[in-house]
Amino acid sequence: MPYDSRTKLEPNVYLSNTLGTRIGVNCRINEHVFIQQAIIEDEVLIAPHVAILSTSHQHQRTDISIVNQGDTKPQPPTIRKGAWLGRNVVIMPGVEVGEGAIVGAGAVVTKDVKAFTVVGGVPAKLIKTRKQ
Repeated sequence: MPYDSRTKLEPNVYLSNTLGTRIGVNCRINEHVFIQQAIIEDEVLIAPHVAILSTSHQHQRTDISIVNQGDTKPQPPTIRKGAWLGRNVVIMPGVEVGEGAIVGAGAVVTKDVKAFTVVGGVPAKLIKTRKQ
């Protein structure tokens, strides 16, 4: 991660796996954000209490506890240039948030978000397209 004085990380940002995590220039990552592993491009805004996940728990078997089944293979999400993740957003493994997209507060993003769109809800759905 190259140093950029315009990139701001507020207190209590937790980077779970820095190996493979990239944070671009001129990003704002607010307090209490959890990043398991991700590719975050330039000029991204991340509000407080966001979780960006790259793995989940295996749960296919019923004969052993979920805690003993291990994790899924890492699939780091990608947050494209100029995107904005609102407060309490959850980004699931492997998801791509497109350039200039806005994810509304409290949304759970389980599928890719197209560039310059606004999504919200659980699971996140298209609200509108931003005019370019």
